[in-house]
Amino acid sequence: MNKGFMVVFDGSNGAGKTTVIKSVEMYLLSKGFDVLLTREPGGTPIGEKIREIILDPATPEMSFMTELMLFGAGRAQHIQEKITPALAQGKIVISDRFDAATFSFQHFARGIDLDTIVKINDLALAGFSPNMNIILDLDPVEGLKRVQSRGEGLDRLEDEKADFLINARNGYLTQAQQHPDKFSVIDASQSKEQVLADVIVVIDALLAKHQ
Repeated sequence: MNKGFMVVFDGSNGAGKTTVIKSVEMYLLSKGFDVLLTREPGGTPIGEKIREIILDPATPEMSFMTELMLFGAGRAQHIQEKITPALAQGKIVISDRFDAATFSFQHFARGIDLDTIVKINDLALAGFSPNMNIILDLDPVEGLKRVQSRGEGLDRLEDEKADFLINARNGYLTQAQQHPDKFSVIDASQSKEQVLADVIVVIDALLAKHQ
């Protein structure tokens, strides 16, 4: 049986994560792999309830520490209930966001000290780590325009000021520089076809490594 592995898609909102994830799922299914799609915050019944609380634009009073610990709580449940069992079955787990987002948004954008975030995240992960983070990199201002063009309302994090979103983007790029073996940055300003082609190169490398 092939070894299960986990790949995370992350980056600026509006960078095309949903489209890419569905395309990668189809690509893997066509090759005969079992695939589990999931997301953070969310991924489990408990996680989805936590997601509603975190992203609710009607709760602007939420403290930064509350936000951080909610993300951690949802992640702990996510790993235990959904991710670990899927990997044990040899599935390829694809997640829309994971812990790289916590470092980008809560440390680089919110300004919570790194040691605190590491402690909370380590408790949630319990030694687990995804195999690859694919960052779809896009100017967050452009990304926000894409989100708004869909006619959907903005969630609590999307509705932050531009500086917040820019700092979060820089957080992803910094993590990629620090951990090149765990991160791959894709220029999401390219055509959809080119973005997907670049992503498939990374996916094929992961497949070769884990077969």
